[in-house]
Amino acid sequence: MRRVVVRAFWGPREETVEELAARWARTLDRVTRLLPPQGGGAWTLRRVGGSGAAAVVTPDEESLAAALRAVQAADDWSSGSGTDLRLLAEDGLGRTLELGGRAGAAAEFVLMAMLLTVRVPEDEELPYPELLTALAEAWSPDFGGVVDDDVLDTLEDDGDFAPSDPAIGWAGYLSPARATLVPRDFPAGAEPLSTGGALLDVASPDDTAAVLRANLLLRTAGALQPLPRPMDRPQL
Repeated sequence: MRRVVVRAFWGPREETVEELAARWARTLDRVTRLLPPQGGGAWTLRRVGGSGAAAVVTPDEESLAAALRAVQAADDWSSGSGTDLRLLAEDGLGRTLELGGRAGAAAEFVLMAMLLTVRVPEDEELPYPELLTALAEAWSPDFGGVVDDDVLDTLEDDGDFAPSDPAIGWAGYLSPARATLVPRDFPAGAEPLSTGGALLDVASPDDTAAVLRANLLLRTAGALQPLPRPMDRPQL
């Protein structure tokens, strides 16, 4: 099975349970339409980890709000660090989708995040740019990308990118201010999204060298500069 991660990150943004549930519902609707279950079945959605592990969740705002409140009811939850919900979807044929996100807080030193981890057969083609677009338009992040372990290792070992540094993958997303810093000679297409940011189509999934070059170019141009610490806004 192949493991791919679609990532989106942003800075401090306080949100209510109801606002988070609405974002989660939009995310699940888009993702499950882009990745329909195989064999004519349906995705089985469960909340995993923490208090109430393996609780069944339905992809509507009421059920998602209840799941978020269950996380907040845990003994170690803190409003200052966001609400960390993780959902696992399985189609009964070995394919899994895991959505995990920490959101809703005005944390000055910890990025908020939404991660979609997809595990599918090696030969299955996936709509990577569309999945990243789904996360970007649901969560209005600062930056994001589609990566696998090879890309992450290459960025860290050959590009000196720390795990918390802004970076993209073979598809990337940049918020409006970051998108204005993309150099004119950047060797990838850029598609404007409804957020005002841009979706970058960088390389094929097996071309880690091209992904590294793109990140280095964007970092030199200032498009991947970290948010100032302590952070005082969700986007650059």
